[in-house]
Amino acid sequence: MIPSSVPPRLILASSSAYRRDLLSRLHLHFEAIAPHVDETPLPGEAPEATALRLARAKAQAVSALQPGALVIGSDQVATLDGEQIGKPGNHANALAQLQKMRGREVVFHTALCLWDGRVADPPLAAQVENVRVFVRFRDLPDAELDAYLRIEQPYDCAGSAKNEGLGIALLDRIESTDPTALTGLPLIALTGMLRRAGMPFFGT
Repeated sequence: MIPSSVPPRLILASSSAYRRDLLSRLHLHFEAIAPHVDETPLPGEAPEATALRLARAKAQAVSALQPGALVIGSDQVATLDGEQIGKPGNHANALAQLQKMRGREVVFHTALCLWDGRVADPPLAAQVENVRVFVRFRDLPDAELDAYLRIEQPYDCAGSAKNEGLGIALLDRIESTDPTALTGLPLIALTGMLRRAGMPFFGT
C-alpha cells in the first residue's frame, strides 16, 4: 500500500458505458479515457491470456499519457468450447451467436488491471486478475432470440446479451465469485486492488 493523505487521481481506461456505470457504484471521483488499443487476439493465444494482456495494455496505454494516476484497464473474452466469441456487430451475427450458445455453457473471462503510475518499476506497478463467469443459456426458439435482439440490440456485447437488462431472460444460470464481472468490471476484485493502492472508501 502507498499511504497518502490525498486520494490519487483515478482513471478508467475505457469508453464503455457499462464499465462507467459499474465504477460509479463505488462513489469515487474518476475520469474515463479511451485507451485506443488493438483488441485483436494473437495467433494461438488462449482466451484468458488475451483478456489479461488487453486489460494490462489498456491500463498501461492510458497511464503513459496520464503520469501518476491510478488507471483501471479491463477486458472481457467470451468462449464456447474454448473458442473466443467476439462482439457480433450486427443482428445476423448476434442471432447466429445466440443460436450456437442456446442450451450450452459459455465462459466469460473478465480481466482486470490496476496500473499505479506512482510506482517507478513497471513490473511492480500493475495488479492483475482474471475473473471467470460460467453462464448457461436457456434453450430458446429462434423467434424468441430474434425478438430479444430487436428490442435490446446488444451488438456491442460479446455473447449478444445484456445480462444487466432484458438479456437476463436468456440465461438459465450464472456462476462466479464476482456478480459484476459478467457486465465487464469485477468490482470485488477492483476494490481489493484499490485498497492495496491506498484508495480510501466511504469518505475515510
